Amino acid sequence: MPGRNFLYIPGPTNVPQRIRNAMSLEQEDMRAADFPEFTLPLFEDMKKMFKTETGRVFIYPASGTGGWEAAVTNTLSAGDKVLMSHFGHFSYLWVDLCQRHGLDVQALEVDWGEGVPVEQYADILKADTNREIKAVFATQNETATGVASDIAAVRKALDDADHPALLFVDGVSSVGSLDFRMDEWGVDLCVSGSQKGFMLPTGLGIVCASQKALEARKSATLPRTFFSFDDMIAGNDNGFFPYTPPTILLRGLREAVDMLLEEGLDNVFARHTRMATAVRKAVAAWGLTLVANEEKWYSDTVSAIYVPEGFDGNEVARHAYKYYNLALSISLGKIAGKAFRIGHLGDLNEMMLMTPLAGAEMAMHDLGIPLELGSGVAAAQEYLCSTRQARI
Repeated sequence: MPGRNFLYIPGPTNVPQRIRNAMSLEQEDMRAADFPEFTLPLFEDMKKMFKTETGRVFIYPASGTGGWEAAVTNTLSAGDKVLMSHFGHFSYLWVDLCQRHGLDVQALEVDWGEGVPVEQYADILKADTNREIKAVFATQNETATGVASDIAAVRKALDDADHPALLFVDGVSSVGSLDFRMDEWGVDLCVSGSQKGFMLPTGLGIVCASQKALEARKSATLPRTFFSFDDMIAGNDNGFFPYTPPTILLRGLREAVDMLLEEGLDNVFARHTRMATAVRKAVAAWGLTLVANEEKWYSDTVSAIYVPEGFDGNEVARHAYKYYNLALSISLGKIAGKAFRIGHLGDLNEMMLMTPLAGAEMAMHDLGIPLELGSGVAAAQEYLCSTRQARI
């Protein structure tokens, strides 16, 4: 099919030309004497992405799943009791990872469409008078359902219970797109990845660890080699890595961080909220509903959209790809086939947003889903025009 393919899944996201240019270079010697002149400032600037002054960032050649494993194996021991919740495909996978590592997982099953059950967390933490719970896990953004959770509220639950447990956050589809405040919220370990808000290809698992988490590694006994904080620290302190790093991706990460800082993180977050609101206006105009069942759960990086009963949401995604060169995302797990997803994160502006809205309308129309062509696009246009901002 002539023309380009349009990518609107919640990761990997579009890679801006600036970043592609930054990665269009020859391979380099990762042990060259001047390599630390590049890496050490990058490590420092990465801390800004997590809004931390005291935390430490580790960059692994991995995906977000590798970041999960690094966070867990460096700070916990087999048999440790941890409090988790799952309300979508990816939060469940995190539970599964912890169970496979021999942790004693108390996993709260939450309705898909809701997020971290803070009130239940609070009750459980207050009841844990013997302080058996070693860590509390929270997924800030559940990509499968388009649900975002309140991490500050989880921290408050810990503080109100005066509980010393480590706070783990899955920020894979939130860091660099949604507001995240590591120091202010007292997060001990946050996991992210290169292929979402950082606008890079898949390949970097990024972990930010607090000083409390770094201290916990001294008593943690889960095995780790490739993901060892100790090995990374020994190399990173001097600007190097314990093994061959993906230097081209690191050059791209440098450019991505520069782009985010140039725009200003608060402006980045506001842009994502505006784009997401436009999508939600379109969904309402179509007469459809989000999987996120209350406004407080709405994600600003991905919208999961229910199709009417009797229709297949995954077929909407397949049809859009086959006939319109548009990559939307299928639904997974408990809601497989009941919805489709639009990713609206990373490198995105108004005109880019019109593409998945128009394409989704066309695909749904083709499949007989009752809606008026142009209705969602018009609703999004009206909102975006009413909130337009001059380009600087």
